[in-house]
Amino acid sequence: MRKPGSWFETELEQRGVSRREFVEFCGVMATALALPKVFGARIAEAVLKAEKPVIVWLEFQDCAGNTESFLRATKPTVADIVLDVLSVDYHETIMAAAGHQAEDVLAKTVKEKKGAYLAVVEGSIPTGANGAYCTIGGRSALQIAREVCGGAAATIAVGTCATFGGLPAASPNPTGALGVADAVPGLKNLVNLSACPMNPENLTALVVHYLTFKDLPALDGYRRPLFAYGKSIHDNCERRAHFDAGQYVEAWGDDGHRTGYCLYKMGCKGPVTFQNCPVVRWNDGTSWPIGCGHPCIGCAEPDFWDKMTPFYRHLPTIPGFRLGTPVDKVGLWASAGVAAAFATHGLISLVQRARTGSVKDEHIPPPPPEDEPEKPGSPEKGASS
Repeated sequence: MRKPGSWFETELEQRGVSRREFVEFCGVMATALALPKVFGARIAEAVLKAEKPVIVWLEFQDCAGNTESFLRATKPTVADIVLDVLSVDYHETIMAAAGHQAEDVLAKTVKEKKGAYLAVVEGSIPTGANGAYCTIGGRSALQIAREVCGGAAATIAVGTCATFGGLPAASPNPTGALGVADAVPGLKNLVNLSACPMNPENLTALVVHYLTFKDLPALDGYRRPLFAYGKSIHDNCERRAHFDAGQYVEAWGDDGHRTGYCLYKMGCKGPVTFQNCPVVRWNDGTSWPIGCGHPCIGCAEPDFWDKMTPFYRHLPTIPGFRLGTPVDKVGLWASAGVAAAFATHGLISLVQRARTGSVKDEHIPPPPPEDEPEKPGSPEKGASS
């Protein structure tokens, strides 16, 4: 008689996911986490043995975009199962309970699972007017965040509002909105998944890392996981070659736009935005904004609403070039550089072919061998013509 499997194995079996599909998923997760492929086996073993993680999902000043991203599973993949089988004990938007019954669930989880649950925070936390701009069950968002995040094993801030304050914190910030790190200072196990909204693939990878290593991944200076925010949009952009060649979209719908030229002049903030959008993409990996012909608006960066606007105007300078360098000059330099490179390559090839005798031109006869006898009637060596 077969021994009963773990809760995760049971979920896989009930949802018709094969062992092979699960192993392949673990290999993909290893790649997403910037780990060698051999870690796929370790991930598989750890996830199968892990206890079912408990999630408390808080929503404050937000548009529920991250919740929508979390729920947008279009097919029963293993990644969806990882998110779906989390024990989401509290989530205002999707839970059946309401009112005092819902708040009792939150209080019970925080008390009985202290130090063992994961707190997910969506939306900014207002601090103005003693927190009166956002209250739930008679308590301010600030009070709830401090209590729930303070007792969590780890806190995951999802979306730019929760990480950096987002749109509510844009100037003049009338509600005193802050991200989790600033509203609840001193949190040691805090991870920020910025973007508007966050990509569910990154949340999946983060949960898998936590289940595997019982720890958080390496983070950047903004407490974002390096596996997802270690490179800029520009580094992995499919239009990068056109940027390097000085080929830019000059107007919406022009030939360059249809061809796939660089969108920098149309306001793309890819060179100063760090996220893995070009790699994981959106909508089950089918596409992403730049792939659809729309510039990156820098939504994963702090204060993006103030710093990156106007969204359809390019930055005054280009990262990597001398301060004050306009993009039009860079385009001309890049085009001239490409032309010069082709010319230089052609000249080098011509010299190499000439040395090997492969150049065929009736106007440039090859020199005679040194020991070849002089032809009758030819001038003597040293004689003037």
